[in-house]
Amino acid sequence: MSPFSARVLAVVRRIPPGRVATYGDVAAMAGRPGASRAVGNIMRGCLHADVPCHRVIAAGGRLGGYAGNVPLKRALLAAEGLTVVGRRIRHWERIHWKTRASNAVGRANNR
Repeated sequence: MSPFSARVLAVVRRIPPGRVATYGDVAAMAGRPGASRAVGNIMRGCLHADVPCHRVIAAGGRLGGYAGNVPLKRALLAAEGLTVVGRRIRHWERIHWKTRASNAVGRANNR
């Protein structure tokens, strides 16, 4: 496992139940802003039961993939109290989990 993969898995393990982070958020928190596709590939290949991959979503509250099992991702998120309508999480801005590090990266990218 690469050091980046290990950091990604560590970040995802910290996402609290009932909250979500985007692939881009996770990439930034793992030290590689802009590596959201790499995060998606790591999530797709993750076989660790202790990593809540279902809490990582696409930008704008879209569900993204879940190794081809979007209904399972939807069910896992619903079990944590999130409302999923179609392929989007309702009111995702309220449950969007961000740390100071990802907020700082977002502000720097918006300049």
